[in-house]
Amino acid sequence: MKRPLRLFCLVLPSVVALLSAILPAGARAADAPPQKPNVLFIAIDDLRDWVGYFGRNPQVKTPNFDRLSKMGVSFNRAYCASPVCNPSRAALMSGLRPSTSGVYENNIDFRPIIAPDKMLTTAFRNAGYIVQGAGKIYHEAYRRDSEWDDYLQREGGNPKVPAGQSDGVGGIKFAALDCKDEDIPDWTIADYGIAALAKKHDKPFFLAVGFHKPHMPWNVPRKWFDLFPLASIQLPPHLDNDLDDVPPAGVRMAHPQTDHEPMVKSGRWKEAVQAYLATIAYCDMNLGRLLDAYEKSPERANTILCLWSDHGWHLGEKSHWRKFALWEEATRAPFIWIVPGVTKPGTICERTIDYMGIFPTLTELCGIPTPKHVEFESFRALLADPTAAWDKPAITTYRYKNHTVRTAGWRYIRYANGDEELYDETKDSNEYVNLATKPEFAAKKTELAKFLPKTDVADPGGPAGLGAEAGEPKGAKKGGKKKKAE
Repeated sequence: MKRPLRLFCLVLPSVVALLSAILPAGARAADAPPQKPNVLFIAIDDLRDWVGYFGRNPQVKTPNFDRLSKMGVSFNRAYCASPVCNPSRAALMSGLRPSTSGVYENNIDFRPIIAPDKMLTTAFRNAGYIVQGAGKIYHEAYRRDSEWDDYLQREGGNPKVPAGQSDGVGGIKFAALDCKDEDIPDWTIADYGIAALAKKHDKPFFLAVGFHKPHMPWNVPRKWFDLFPLASIQLPPHLDNDLDDVPPAGVRMAHPQTDHEPMVKSGRWKEAVQAYLATIAYCDMNLGRLLDAYEKSPERANTILCLWSDHGWHLGEKSHWRKFALWEEATRAPFIWIVPGVTKPGTICERTIDYMGIFPTLTELCGIPTPKHVEFESFRALLADPTAAWDKPAITTYRYKNHTVRTAGWRYIRYANGDEELYDETKDSNEYVNLATKPEFAAKKTELAKFLPKTDVADPGGPAGLGAEAGEPKGAKKGGKKKKAE
């Protein structure tokens, strides 16, 4: 009896191994179901294309954005749904364009308009994810805590450090602070993400980390200002008469008398640029802290990273400051992804990307059904191959019936009152020459206009204002005068 028993014991492991190799996965009762990928969802507030990988501004110091760019796919032409915090974020998180939802401005609370079951967070919770977050994912006043399993309630920071007021010119607020890095709330927001990434989770997680900076006021510790000596600051490209061929609706968006003219008269334009660069550098530092935790995370091999900024920012281009416009600087933003097993390190995608594709791309990558209401499609193919065929333009909306269509080579803007702008981006990346009034470009306008939203719901906040008003504002100019560089 001993010899057969011994022989059985010797043969059994081989038989088990053979059966494991030939039986389908579903037949192996002991096998655990495949683990869904985690998501680290990083939002930045008011960060334009002044990040290293763009190569658009040699003054920037963004070692951690550059480090992240080398780890995955960076998009060179990614555009927001709206150049305003609240509508941009509500659209991205719901899959509904501003022209569909009617969430056009910061003063419109999206929560009574867009139901919780429409949100990206809900799709992940329904799929069994732990959904947690910190900082600014939605516009601050409109966060819906019921969407989250956990959310950082107290962002910290030093109450003695001014948070909402500072030196500056008019509404453009900036000043160096004599404080520590941890005295700014973004430090605590990063801490929340760092702690969450260090944990071993028994369920897949969706972790959202939203940094406030470089949103104004540009108040960060003085050492970040010192990285950018004032004598070395270069101003952005600007033409004194850049608005001469911009129609009245566009001039109203620029409102040069409000911000730009006072800034030029003050002689502090370079100081403002220095402050924005310093605040980007502070943001970059906190991103680096979060990336350190991501790289050490026990879940890193199964964690998707998606970084986005809600929109861009003007610092004097087209005599405009802030966002609130439909030109390149206000609509373009950094966009970086790492998807284990899909993306290749250090790749750049030149395809034009619409932020409305974030929702369906994440759900597809995580094996979650994409809700039918989502208005765009996944761009997963570009994550795997940044050169893959892609002909979808990006659409950006600011207030009622003001839209821009951006393709790889063109930007077309149509305002609510019918005013138009058209720019050949291959020859005129600064958008200096408006071609919309030239008859030879009528066919191009018609071609691009086909992509304008088919739905424009009424603005629940009342009259749209910009683009819908009749008449020309005081000081606005029209015509096709030749422009001179500054």
